Amino acid sequence: MSMGFVLFLLTAAFEIALVVMTCRKATEKKTWRKNRLFVRLTEIVIAIVAILLPFGQKWRLTGVLITLAVLAFIVALAILCKRKKTEGDVRKGKAIASGVMSILLIGFALVPAFVFTGYKGLPTSGAYAVRETSAILVDGTRTDPFETDGSSREVPVHFYYPETENSTERFPLVVFSHGAFGYYQSNTSTYMELASNGYVVAALDHPHHAFFTKDTDGKTVIVDMDFMNTALTLNEQMGSEKLYALYTEWMALRTADMNLAVDAIKTAVTTGATDASWFVPEKNGEAIRTVLSMTDIERIGLMGHSMGGATAVALGRERDDIDAVIDVDGTMLSEYTGVENGALTVREDPYTVPVLAFDNWDSYNDMEEYVAQGGIHPNAVLLKNASAGFQTTVRGSKHMDFTDLPLLSPILGNMLGSGERDTKETMTIVNSLVLEFFNCYLRGEGVFTANETY
Repeated sequence: MSMGFVLFLLTAAFEIALVVMTCRKATEKKTWRKNRLFVRLTEIVIAIVAILLPFGQKWRLTGVLITLAVLAFIVALAILCKRKKTEGDVRKGKAIASGVMSILLIGFALVPAFVFTGYKGLPTSGAYAVRETSAILVDGTRTDPFETDGSSREVPVHFYYPETENSTERFPLVVFSHGAFGYYQSNTSTYMELASNGYVVAALDHPHHAFFTKDTDGKTVIVDMDFMNTALTLNEQMGSEKLYALYTEWMALRTADMNLAVDAIKTAVTTGATDASWFVPEKNGEAIRTVLSMTDIERIGLMGHSMGGATAVALGRERDDIDAVIDVDGTMLSEYTGVENGALTVREDPYTVPVLAFDNWDSYNDMEEYVAQGGIHPNAVLLKNASAGFQTTVRGSKHMDFTDLPLLSPILGNMLGSGERDTKETMTIVNSLVLEFFNCYLRGEGVFTANETY
């Protein structure tokens, strides 16, 4: 039982007790207001005490408890202001309605405490402390297809990088792309693990494909509902022609975003300065200069989750400056080449960049069965034709277990797909293999191997 739920039960119990006490016998309004004031003050004390306890310090919960305390204080103040109003007995209906409304307001105020845990990331194995900063890249050559004002495409980029006093150190670059209606923080534990071990990680937001992000005006940009509905209802009944058109459209947008990020970072590192395509808040200026000065653009890895993994695979085939690619539980949509006789066709030419593919447990088994029955799956074909291809799965895992979401919010994780395997175990395995893979192919350390099943 979550602490948020315990807090709700505790405060609701006081509200129910007040209603029961009022309804059992006639109660003067003056006495009822006094009892209500006592309940509100008690709720304030509970919220304040909870803030001081360890669980109250967890992510977002302090703000939730402050909201609850302020809400109770406002109601208490209103009660004090009405204390001299009409006398007589309070109506039972009013007492019940007041209690129900108070419980609903408390429940609403505590929603984040129900939905979110106090997750603050997994332990890192590296020697470096990790710093973060961000900027927004503006692509003057592209109009954002989701905007109606002809504005340029904007791509927020969030950096996770090692703190170092050695100004000559250079660290490999890893660029990450989130999944459909995901967000840049989806795999924060992975970024932190890499950065703590001496990597610069650039996690992208794909506006309108991301659940939410910010633009250069500071406006919140939410996911495009048509895109989200289409992605959620995607199935073979749509027909191969429709599916191929969607895959092509999505990959074109996302690969252009990732290309923009790689090119902008490489140019800024080479020239030693950011150009007009960089929108950097003044407070982040020094940090952006620092992270660019330590980035080694001769060693670049790409990775992503779900549709972001497909994006990374696509760019790994397009560019000749990518040294390693990781696809985290994503169907390699860019490997589809068209439609023939009503079926999607898949490219057969070699994939020359080392690639590591994670699959959730159900997808792994479904793919094996599909291929065994003669089906052509893009992931299976690419891995077969890769110069160095690795496939692995985690028993009992589902799609969102390859992100931090189920650790941050078990409720949302279960809604979107979390399996019986503890997500902490799954992400610990994922992060370890990601680090080993990039250490091998970006740093030249050792020989990479991975079990097919963990």
